Amino acid sequence: MSSPNNPNDPYRPHDPATAHQGEMIDDLMLREDEDEAGHAGDHERMSSVRDIASRIPESLSSIGRDISRTIERAISAKDDYVVAVKVSPEAQEKLENLVQAGVFRSRAEAAAFLIDEGIKSQTPLFDRVQQKLHEIERLRAELRGLINTPPQT
Repeated sequence: MSSPNNPNDPYRPHDPATAHQGEMIDDLMLREDEDEAGHAGDHERMSSVRDIASRIPESLSSIGRDISRTIERAISAKDDYVVAVKVSPEAQEKLENLVQAGVFRSRAEAAAFLIDEGIKSQTPLFDRVQQKLHEIERLRAELRGLINTPPQT
């Protein structure tokens, strides 16, 4: 229950003339019945509170951007695989240049693109590797067949 004398009540009237209006009191503002000189400590405290309060929108905006980026990455990466690779300083610089130029949003996106393009340009190599893998699997199956065959007497 609200009381006109409760200092913690945000609707506590500070001016008897406006007591009936239920006006919200903003503790960040000096009230007309207070003077700055008599309340130097209060003024410094209120100034600090104002400083902190002024940074809240910026902080919330930053948090919102971080959450948004995280969600975008999660959605776009749902079918992708994450691979950690070491790159030379020259490669790192080239990836960074692509990001700074606005071609890609991140070095990871740039690297993924370049890996895909490198694979496409090396199609004959990957075709040959695939053939050799089939051959290796055929030889393994043949060896397993030899082991599972009972010895002839």
